[in-house]
Amino acid sequence: MSLLAPTPSVHAHPSSETRLRELTVTAITRLTDTITHFEFADPNGGRLVSYEPGSHLIVTAGAVRNTYSLVGDGVNPLGYAISVLRRDPGEPDASGGSAWLHDTLRVGSSVSVEGPRSLFAPLTTARASLLVAGGIGVTPILSHARAAARWGRPAEVVYVYRPGHGAHVDDLRQLAHSGAITLFEAHNQTDAAALLRERLAAQPMGTHAYACGPVSLLDTYLELGAEAGWPFERLHSERFEVPPQEPGLPFTATIASTGARLEVAAGVSLLEALLEHGVPVANLCRRGVCGECRIPVRSGTIEHRDYVLSEQEKSAHTSMLCCVSRGDEIEVDL
Repeated sequence: MSLLAPTPSVHAHPSSETRLRELTVTAITRLTDTITHFEFADPNGGRLVSYEPGSHLIVTAGAVRNTYSLVGDGVNPLGYAISVLRRDPGEPDASGGSAWLHDTLRVGSSVSVEGPRSLFAPLTTARASLLVAGGIGVTPILSHARAAARWGRPAEVVYVYRPGHGAHVDDLRQLAHSGAITLFEAHNQTDAAALLRERLAAQPMGTHAYACGPVSLLDTYLELGAEAGWPFERLHSERFEVPPQEPGLPFTATIASTGARLEVAAGVSLLEALLEHGVPVANLCRRGVCGECRIPVRSGTIEHRDYVLSEQEKSAHTSMLCCVSRGDEIEVDL
């Protein structure tokens, strides 16, 4: 994997540091049979950089770099916490990173991290929030819920999980018991759809909805939101999983700085073509969900295939995620 070198930080204090650095594992807790909670801290005991709710941390897990959502409210943290679903090599969407974390990390271990970075932050001007979580998608939703509780903002949470696999359900129930949020739980797709239809219809004007979970839940959420008359820009989502995409048609891309023309074959990404040509582009997921490989575009027609850019950003045709998006006669500003 070819990556841009991290930009040197102008800050010396750990509470301002987001570049690649070492943290220490301070606690490991088994939440379910397949989900483990990891807590990290600055080895010198310093405070860490604050972050927006819904942010993620990039963790070097053996031979790969993976993103994991932070579960705290983000305010002046002394530590970072993530909860990781174990996926063994050979399973869908498995990179080997989650298995490495489960098998390798111990209290006192050092771990390399970057960030936090934000792609799923709540709008602070929203009148209320409807937060929808499915399975391990509860991690960024818990961050949103804790931030809403801290700032006294109205929030409802819909959590869909299989019995015995509800990571952080006790944390959400505790927030609900304190009156900070309203919690609804469902354990199968039928009940989840009925509950989503009900809660989407019940929200006051000015509410924004945020969802994270498996493809089937997110598709249902978006369909029911549209059915209930929600504007698309109020239905936010973050994906850990994506459906397979067609290989697409061949296209040509020009590098503005050199004039080099790249022939991108069907089934080959622009990212792969750029890296093969020796153009360094930061990248991570290669599935259109992390935003790491976003590049500026000067001209051409873009076929957006990512799950990161907003509809407004896509319609502007000035940037693209080159790991999945394609186009016609693209000129990239690199």
